[in-house]
Amino acid sequence: MFKHILVPVDGSATAQLAVEKAIGLAKAFGARVTAIFVIDPYPFTGVGTDFAYGQAEYLSAATAEANAAIKATKDAFAAAGVGVETSVVEANAPWRGVVQAAESVQADLIVMGSHGRSGLEKLVLGSVTQAVLAHTHLPILVVRD
Repeated sequence: MFKHILVPVDGSATAQLAVEKAIGLAKAFGARVTAIFVIDPYPFTGVGTDFAYGQAEYLSAATAEANAAIKATKDAFAAAGVGVETSVVEANAPWRGVVQAAESVQADLIVMGSHGRSGLEKLVLGSVTQAVLAHTHLPILVVRD
């Protein structure tokens, strides 16, 4: 049924649950899997030039976090005997990176975790999952903890 599954990860426990679901689906359908981590390369856009030094530190930390999350994902797939392609994607918004990656790899299913934020936390941090749902026509399996 599904031939190519995209799994966005962010290093969280919820993303790890999505990885486990994707492993099960990949085994069941014999599907290929691509896992991505999205980095916003310009999180301080519009803040001013005073944050140029902070930008370099941010990118270094974000890249380290991305590499750790991708390694954990590769390890989980390897332990389950399922192949996975991985990449770190840059996009101005995480949801945009997920949607573009899904189109790029021609995924036919997205499996992603949702932190279930609400209220002020949702207003401030947003909902990547909700934005992906709003901007793609692909089926999405939302995994909650």
